[in-house]
Amino acid sequence: MDMLYEDERIIVVDKPHFLPTMPRGMWYRSTALMRLRERLGEPDITPAHRLDRLTAGVLVFVRDPACRGAYQMLFQNRRAVKVYECLAPCRPIRRPRFGTVTWPESPRPFPLLRRSHITKERGTLTAFEEPGIVNAETLIERGPLAGLAGAGGLSGRPLPELLPEALASSGASESSESSVVSGNDRRSGHGDDLRDDLRNGVHGGGFASLQSGGFAPLRSSQSSQSSQSSQSSCPTLVCRYTLHPRTGKTHQLRVHMNSLGLPIVGDDFYPRIQTRPYDDFSQPLELVARTLRFTDPITGESREFVSRIPLGG
Repeated sequence: MDMLYEDERIIVVDKPHFLPTMPRGMWYRSTALMRLRERLGEPDITPAHRLDRLTAGVLVFVRDPACRGAYQMLFQNRRAVKVYECLAPCRPIRRPRFGTVTWPESPRPFPLLRRSHITKERGTLTAFEEPGIVNAETLIERGPLAGLAGAGGLSGRPLPELLPEALASSGASESSESSVVSGNDRRSGHGDDLRDDLRNGVHGGGFASLQSGGFAPLRSSQSSQSSQSSQSSCPTLVCRYTLHPRTGKTHQLRVHMNSLGLPIVGDDFYPRIQTRPYDDFSQPLELVARTLRFTDPITGESREFVSRIPLGG
């Protein structure tokens, strides 16, 4: 693991793909926590938050036990701003079965706000969406983080401005506990059926809009797992997406992208479970926790860390 930052209180690392954050199940020494403890000889190091085993990127550990609670509450109370990047198919979105999709900069196809109720049951590998109180929100932009204006959207407007507008257009308030979504919820303000819009290219964000937006799509040798078997031998056109999770449900980003018909490249769980040997590291999940920003709860300083792990490498 590359170390991005350290002081007397915290250590920030660039966690690689396939490395769990902490011991669980068959993983013990081959975890970020145990490797860091052994490397530095500090048995009191504790993670401030977690990343999935398959997700790479910025991960914070606390080395001073007296500060542990302050940093862990920072993440538990969602006061840290996380931005992810991923690779997924370049194609029009499909209407999700559950939840809502709203466009804060309509008629632009991106950014879009995806809201739903995600459930992860103990003992199961995958999470799923169902009717219920909204507990998962993700703002999704098409294009690399480097092409954005700081934390702003494609228009350069700050995300805090875009989110309330998107929520208002969906008929919900900012509180995720105030809205209930059901199957095929249509409160997006874009008509009863998105499929007509997609066929007409209104919200498609297809190849032409990628070109006009200045985003060069990538050609991957890995076929999208949601492609038809007849197309499995053909390269899949993929591009980069920037994901702004407003909540932190298990597998949230993977579930939300898959629900839009844009499964993340290398995902072994969505849209279907793919069996792979545990020591097969040939096809990583193309999802990176790219940036992390927060106000240090001890010093009051503004901190920002950026992962150097490439996508599609």
